[in-house]
Amino acid sequence: MRRTLTLIAAAVLLAAAGSAWIARGALADRRAAFETDARIAHRLLSQRAVQHEAILATLALLQPGGGAEARPEERLPALYPQVQQVLRRDRDDTWPGNEAAALAAAEAASRTARRAALAAVDVERGRFWLVQAALPTSYALRIDLDAFVPAGEWTFPRDGAARAALEHEGRVRLLAPGRVDGAGWRFDFAKHLAAESQPFDLQATLRVGWGELPWAAMAAWSAAVALGVAGIAAWQRQRTERRRAQELLRLGQVGRLNALGELAAGMAHELNQPLTAVLANVQAAERLLADEPPETDTARGAMAQAVAQARRASEVLARLRRTVERPEVGAALQPLALGAALKRALDLVEPECRRLGVAPRIDCEATLALQAEPVAFEQIVHNLISNALHALAEVPAGERTLVLQARAEGEDVVLAVRDSGPGIAPEVLPRLFEPFFSTRRGGLGLGLSLCETLAAGMGGSLVAAHAAPRGAEFRLTLKGAR
Repeated sequence: MRRTLTLIAAAVLLAAAGSAWIARGALADRRAAFETDARIAHRLLSQRAVQHEAILATLALLQPGGGAEARPEERLPALYPQVQQVLRRDRDDTWPGNEAAALAAAEAASRTARRAALAAVDVERGRFWLVQAALPTSYALRIDLDAFVPAGEWTFPRDGAARAALEHEGRVRLLAPGRVDGAGWRFDFAKHLAAESQPFDLQATLRVGWGELPWAAMAAWSAAVALGVAGIAAWQRQRTERRRAQELLRLGQVGRLNALGELAAGMAHELNQPLTAVLANVQAAERLLADEPPETDTARGAMAQAVAQARRASEVLARLRRTVERPEVGAALQPLALGAALKRALDLVEPECRRLGVAPRIDCEATLALQAEPVAFEQIVHNLISNALHALAEVPAGERTLVLQARAEGEDVVLAVRDSGPGIAPEVLPRLFEPFFSTRRGGLGLGLSLCETLAAGMGGSLVAAHAAPRGAEFRLTLKGAR
């Protein structure tokens, strides 16, 4: 479970980091495109402003003669859409119209600065006058701010997302309203036009909302991460299952070999008496038949006894099945970290625990260690846990508990394997460790006997008892490791 949670957390972090990187790249691209458009707009506006100065400078240079027929400047609005009107003031004349005073002041400023000067700036209505002082004739152009740049060349369309405006002395004329409200990211651009006579600032703003992020790319990345992590998890599960199968096979092989030792000892003990009796009866019958005259009746009785003992030996052999040898463990003892060994043993039976809905609990100090032969110890613990799971299968799922509790008692370490199964009948308890005795149908009756022998070979002991309020408890005692 911890490994699964770690993988899920890693997948979430990787998906979030990748999505943030994708979103950041998209926002950087949007910012770069916006700033490029803003620079283009600034250049276009600056070119128009410089063009206004050039028009006035050209008119002042040409200085056409008097007369109504000599007013070519009146044709300028047809050539330049942003020029709404052209006025001129000849020597000793005054500027016409309601804005004469403002034009006269601008003419004086133009003569002093020797360049065009602004007059009557009406930002709200989107227009202003640009005056060029000259002799004998001065000129003034009324410029339309909205037509500063032709629509075909403008980079910020009026129905676009970006807002663009011209600002003069705190007053603003919108050229493109855009969309600047709402949550998200805001990009700003501000720059003064490259014309001293027309001190306007171009201000542009772009708002990128959450809905404009590249969600498809981020979803694709997250899906790819999820698939990758799922593949890693599947690979780890396969590796874990393969390792578990290899460990079970190893323990099974060692168990079968150890059982061979038990069977060999049982065979030697149980076959010794009938074989000795067969030999004695056959020898007696041989002597009786050699006598003169031969005692055939007595010899026949001896032969009958020999047959009976042979049948007894045959019955013993009929009870023997698959076997395994028990290695000598006494000389191979070594310090063993108990907590890690118990976790390895539970790992081997994890599928069976999951099938039964059993959540084993380990109660063991992290530093607790004992002297044991690793394979023999794992075989004992595996056998005890397997027996506990068999017992738990006989009780309702909600009542199944399995606890592995380890404590240091003096120089020894005691491991208790406790289950909440049906328990051990009182009449069965004394015979529990007898070879070939089993209460489970189809069992050989060698598992607990083998475990007891392995524990004794490591200088320890294995005992069984009733667990309160219900179940069985097996206590394995071995020397502690210092």
